[in-house]
Amino acid sequence: MQQYTDDELIERLRDPATQRDAFAQVVNSYGEKLYWQIRKMVLSHDDANDLLQNTFLKAWTNIDYFRGEAKLSTWLYKIAINECITFLNRQRNINNVSIDDTDVFLLERLKGDTYFDGDGAQTKLQEAILTLPEKQRLVFNMKYFDEMKYDDMSEILGTSVGALKASYHHAVKKVEEFLTKDI
Repeated sequence: MQQYTDDELIERLRDPATQRDAFAQVVNSYGEKLYWQIRKMVLSHDDANDLLQNTFLKAWTNIDYFRGEAKLSTWLYKIAINECITFLNRQRNINNVSIDDTDVFLLERLKGDTYFDGDGAQTKLQEAILTLPEKQRLVFNMKYFDEMKYDDMSEILGTSVGALKASYHHAVKKVEEFLTKDI
């Protein structure tokens, strides 16, 4: 499969004759990155796979509405994050958990996930991240694990760069406090 730049890909997505092939490349190019972004939010491999499929399904059904004002990756991340937030809110309702509570149900699910092979330190880090409010958790994951630029995060999350920097700073402090409280 020939690789295209994002601009060429967007052109091909707009053309009914090349739309299917172009979308296959989108899935090929962004699938793994999106999977790991989703996985960091929901922790479970199976849930991440389902949400990734939902993301691509939504992208495909809404491709005609993509105006190209944002980068293709930004648009896809935005869809994926919204899918995750909707999923997590549903899970909180099912588990009768307030949005302000720690999402411990995610940690329990992670520990039971056959695809998770993390050691104690990795589990402790995930536990620390789960104590963060949802928005801080999102910002922390995007910056710490994905090394995403604040400008890109700003576009995806619709939040100012300054607010994102502050959010990340607070998240790092909380994670450090959590990880060092027993030492």
